[in-house]
Amino acid sequence: MRGIKIGYVHKIQVKYNYVLIKVNINSSSILIPKNSLVETTQTGLLNDTVIDITPLQNISSKDIENSNVFTKSCVKSLFLCNYDYIKGERGLNYDDLVRAATRISQRFDDPILFNLVSIFLYNTIDISNEFIELTDSMVDIIILIHDYLYQLFFSQL
Repeated sequence: MRGIKIGYVHKIQVKYNYVLIKVNINSSSILIPKNSLVETTQTGLLNDTVIDITPLQNISSKDIENSNVFTKSCVKSLFLCNYDYIKGERGLNYDDLVRAATRISQRFDDPILFNLVSIFLYNTIDISNEFIELTDSMVDIIILIHDYLYQLFFSQL
């Protein structure tokens, strides 16, 4: 929780539509808010799997003082009680990252994409050349107008 090891996985049960993981928390003083994001994430070079628990709300010290995860009144508290369940999600893992990188590299390997990018770049160059010619023409016109107005006003003096 919050990047600190607070327990360990005791048991894993694979079901048809979900995986149930029993986690033992090292200390009864560690309180996990019911409103927490739980994700499995792979870390390290050996793809060690960890369970990340991220609280999604701020808890006041008053709520912490009155909480005991082993009592029946815990059900009404903001924290998970002893033997409670919380739904988690699959988080980041290296397999997904490798698949995504492979898909991206395959898309860049597509000759149609390179042809489209090439056409886009050539058209961009053509447009920029036309824009340069347009601005040059506008500068010429502005210089002519400036010269005309200069002669018009200074010839009257």
